[in-house]
Amino acid sequence: MRIALLQTNPTAGDIAGNSALIVQGTRRAQAQGADLVVTSELALMGYLPRDLLMSRGFIHRSGLELRRMASELADGPPLLVGVATPNPSEMGRPLFNSAVLLRDGEPGPTFHKTLLPTYDVFDEDRYFEPAHGLQILELNGCRLGISICEDVWNDRDFWKRRRYHEDPIEVLVKGGAEAIINLSASPFTVSKQTLREDMLGHMAQKYHLPLLYVNQVGGNDDLIFDGRSAAFNADGTLVARAKGFDEDLLLVDLAADACAPGPIAADDFEPEAEIWNALVLGVRDYARKTRFRTVLLGLSGGIDSALTAAIAADAMGPENVLGVMMPSRYSSRGSVDDSVELARNLGIRTLALPISGIMETYECVLADAFRGYAPDVTEENIQSRIRGNLLMALSNKYGSLLLTTGNKSEMSVGYCTLYGDMNGGLAVIADLPKMMVYRVSRWRNQRKPDIPESTLTKAPSAELRPDQTDQDSLPPYELLDQILELHVEQSQSAEEIIAQGFDEATVRRVLRLVRMAEFKRKQAAPVLKVTSRAFGTGWRMPIVRQE
Repeated sequence: MRIALLQTNPTAGDIAGNSALIVQGTRRAQAQGADLVVTSELALMGYLPRDLLMSRGFIHRSGLELRRMASELADGPPLLVGVATPNPSEMGRPLFNSAVLLRDGEPGPTFHKTLLPTYDVFDEDRYFEPAHGLQILELNGCRLGISICEDVWNDRDFWKRRRYHEDPIEVLVKGGAEAIINLSASPFTVSKQTLREDMLGHMAQKYHLPLLYVNQVGGNDDLIFDGRSAAFNADGTLVARAKGFDEDLLLVDLAADACAPGPIAADDFEPEAEIWNALVLGVRDYARKTRFRTVLLGLSGGIDSALTAAIAADAMGPENVLGVMMPSRYSSRGSVDDSVELARNLGIRTLALPISGIMETYECVLADAFRGYAPDVTEENIQSRIRGNLLMALSNKYGSLLLTTGNKSEMSVGYCTLYGDMNGGLAVIADLPKMMVYRVSRWRNQRKPDIPESTLTKAPSAELRPDQTDQDSLPPYELLDQILELHVEQSQSAEEIIAQGFDEATVRRVLRLVRMAEFKRKQAAPVLKVTSRAFGTGWRMPIVRQE
């Protein structure tokens, strides 16, 4: 039996557009002799649809489109579509996270997801009822075990600590499944694909069954999906893999107890390469799906804006990127020159808006109100807010998406200005620690040296006062990033971090800054997620708290 894994790039809520992608892919699969076509999880609705699932009209339209698709594809192969379906019972949540088989012009058997994640970015228990009963599809004399995303992430032998008591794959195997199919919408994080392939290969080998995995691709809000749909033989060998970060159609020949070798798309699992590909896709899709054709950003001459500009140029095309230089009396000549050189190398457009005169106007207007108060961070923030205001004015006038350029280290400790450099519609590198910003930038320069070497080597500085460097206010980034990784991504307490040999005063100061900056993060632009814990949907810390 030839099974087509349909790796599409759906948009959350775009039922008609997502349906068109599925129909087109199914026709391509039909032309290549597919006996079954399988989409990713909730492919008709686009993952994550979030509270769109609470709209009865949205669910009704999805059902109507499902029936229309079945009629249109009546002459095609059976199609297993990811979609939410109503729960007819008066008990439990109102919906199931389902896979519906379209065959002979009608929606047919329906299969439901068992394990509903409620961690990190997921909150599926808010909407869905878990599956009840055996999820087996009998097709062409083969018993296919149907699972959806999280259902494969709970193997007792692979994980040291499991999240759930039940293992749906074990249930399918005991129920006579001869192969496992998994419909997924598994968000990207760096190095996750290696873990996925280890886990899925282990599971196939453990149960001596072929395992087919189809994943969504593309960006929806803060989440990026990397695709890389795959097939594993009964001995756990990877025999086919679809493209990473791009749409694809992967055909797998499933025999009695094995998959014939198929194409394994070339890929680069180097962390810097994965991050680069993810962020380029994330920016491109966020802009495209929110109907922006152009983007702009502030160019400071620093590493953060340089990397963001390079990502934007690749994502949008350099002709669609505007870099805005806003030098003040504190901006060094080198920073201005670096911005000009960067823009020239990338081929992006530039605009210069000096702000020294605006600063003088602010100083004049506030002179009486500030009399008796010594200069402090207030004056620095005013400069940042002048720049933020100018950038938003250009965004409004040009209809361009404003990209923020702050990194995760700064976002963690609040080394950023609310309504200033935090202004914008998308935070491109706000899930990259500062040292990773340098790593990705150097990786990019190895391919094309667009970022000036002086940008890579000079001391980081906001240039908001004379001779300022970031390390005047923060621990060295090498140290800061280590502490933040332990606290933010591994949820370690001050005591746990100190016990590993870090200076107690430094640790407590950093963690205090993290707590104090929560109100800023609540007002930040959406953050493209590339690490295991980003400041976005999955970060749910209270602003008011005592520790």
